[in-house]
Amino acid sequence: MSKLLQGKVAAITGAVTGIGRAIALEYLRQGASVAVNHFPDEKSAAQYEEMKKEAGEGAKLLAVAGDISKPATGQELVRKAVEAFAGRLDIFVSNAGVCEFAEFLTIPPDLVNFTISTNLNGAFFAVQAAAQQMAKQEPAGGSIIGISSISALVGGAGQTHYTPTKAGITSLMQSTACALGKYNIRCNALLPGTIRTQLNDEDLADPEKQRYMEGRIPLGRLGQPHDMAGPAVFLASDLAAYVSGAQLLVDGGAFVNFQ
Repeated sequence: MSKLLQGKVAAITGAVTGIGRAIALEYLRQGASVAVNHFPDEKSAAQYEEMKKEAGEGAKLLAVAGDISKPATGQELVRKAVEAFAGRLDIFVSNAGVCEFAEFLTIPPDLVNFTISTNLNGAFFAVQAAAQQMAKQEPAGGSIIGISSISALVGGAGQTHYTPTKAGITSLMQSTACALGKYNIRCNALLPGTIRTQLNDEDLADPEKQRYMEGRIPLGRLGQPHDMAGPAVFLASDLAAYVSGAQLLVDGGAFVNFQ
């Protein structure tokens, strides 16, 4: 069976855990070379080593450590991906993000600023770095995917600092689709529903809350990181050659279930 991303070069931020990790591994299975960004600490480095083992010997996988809230990190990720693989960048996934629940009336400024600088500002500058490379390479073009959230469409009492950043990612993909179309760069947003990752393990530790969440989802289960991988492959592949500025909701039907 042919591989949908054969010969493509991809870079993914925040990609040694959760959704980013699942996307990276599926991109490898589909024939892509993949550079993954992770936070520069021992825990993340160990998670990359585990990921590399799962990818298997011979996988075209590269790790680039760096704090995505710093504009230089996106530039370095793109540069090292291009240097290591084929001299170009075909796919970029802006995935890195943080989510710490907090009460609106007492949330400290440091947490608000940290969330915005990571989720939105970090995504902006990383996407800009990818677009700069995609616009100048020959032939120009590529696919940029921003990982937004169902939280971009609904409110969350403990997420007043988080949901605006995810709405911002969706808006960023819309505007970059307009700005970058002339370079044959497609920009789209993926909006996960409730996906069981390290970001929400604590919130879903209560069995009653988990049952409540599952009861709101027509498919009857929480999402898993691998549920995001197929949609991310589609948007990165030539199957989506005329898809730009779109928002793909991957939530098991939760958003449309008003019961």
